[in-house]
Amino acid sequence: MSTETLTTSASTPDQIHGPGVVLAVDFGGTKVESGLVDETGALLIGSRFRHPTGRDRSSDELRDAVVSVVTSTLQQLPEGTTLLGVGIGAAGPIDRERGRVSPVNLPAWRDFALRDTVAATTRDLGHDAPVKLRLDGLCITLAEHWVGAGRGTDNMMGMIVSTGVGGGVVSGGAVVDGFSGNAGHIGQLEVPGFTDVDAPCTLEEIASGPHTVAWAQARGFEGETGEDLAAAYAEKDRIAVAAVTRSGTAIGRAIASVSTLLDLEVVVIGGGFSLVTPDLFDIIRTAIDRYSRFDYARRVEVRPTGLDTDGPLIGAAALVYRSV
Repeated sequence: MSTETLTTSASTPDQIHGPGVVLAVDFGGTKVESGLVDETGALLIGSRFRHPTGRDRSSDELRDAVVSVVTSTLQQLPEGTTLLGVGIGAAGPIDRERGRVSPVNLPAWRDFALRDTVAATTRDLGHDAPVKLRLDGLCITLAEHWVGAGRGTDNMMGMIVSTGVGGGVVSGGAVVDGFSGNAGHIGQLEVPGFTDVDAPCTLEEIASGPHTVAWAQARGFEGETGEDLAAAYAEKDRIAVAAVTRSGTAIGRAIASVSTLLDLEVVVIGGGFSLVTPDLFDIIRTAIDRYSRFDYARRVEVRPTGLDTDGPLIGAAALVYRSV
C-alpha cells in the first residue's frame, strides 16, 4: 500500500516548494484536458487545452492526446513561475501504486502507464516535478471540498455523471482512498430492478449520459446525444422524460445506499449529464426519500457542483496542494 496520505487540509505553496502553479490533467472517456492551477484553485487563463478521447481511439492515439495537451499547457507556464507538481485525475479503475489506468469505457487502455507518460513528457519539457495520479471521482470530491459546494463539510461524496459515473468520499474530514486507490467508484455499484432480466447492472450502465440515451433510443427516441435528450425533455417528450426519470431514480437509490453506509451530510454532483435538466435533482431527492430506510440517511443534501466544468482540473491540482 502507498504510505502517502491525502488530507482535506490545504497546504500553502511555500510548504510545498515555493510560489508556483500545479499542472492538472483530467483524463476521461470523452476527452483529456489540462491546465495550470494556482494555490487559490483558479485556472490560469490561456493554459487550458483539450483533446478528444473515445472508445474508438487506439492506445497510441490516446497517449498522443495526453502528450499534446500536457505539452500545450506547459508551454503557457509564465516565465519565472515554478511548477510545484502534477496532479492527474483519471477514469478508473486505477492502480495507484504503479500509476496505471484501465478506464472502463476505453478498451484500448488496460494497465496503461499514464503517470509515467505524463512524467516523461514533463521532464522532456525541462520540468522535474512530482506526479500524482488518483481516481477522477476522488479529484472532483477534493475540488468541491476545497473551493466548491462541499466546503465546510466533513462527510461528503462527490459524483460525476457524464460519459461514465464516478465518485469519491470524504468521511470524518479525511479522504477515503482505499486499498488500491479505487474507493468511491459508485458508478460500478449494482442497482437492481432496472432491467428485465436478472443480470448484473451497474449505476453507470443505467444512469450515465450515453446509456440513458441508448435506453431512450431503444424505445423510439430519435436523438443521438445528451443534448438532444435534454431538448426533448424540455419539450416534455414522453420517452425523454421516462429516460431521465430512470437515470435520476437510479442515482438516488445509489446515494441512499451509500448515505446509509457512510452517514453522509452532502453529495455534490457535477458532470455534463447532470445538466440534462434541473429536474434531475428533484428526481434524485424523491428516490433518496423513498429508498432510504433511516432518517439519518434521508438528511443528506444533494447539491449541484459549485465549479461548473472546472472541477476535475481543480481536483487534480488538489492532489498536490492538499496532500502530505
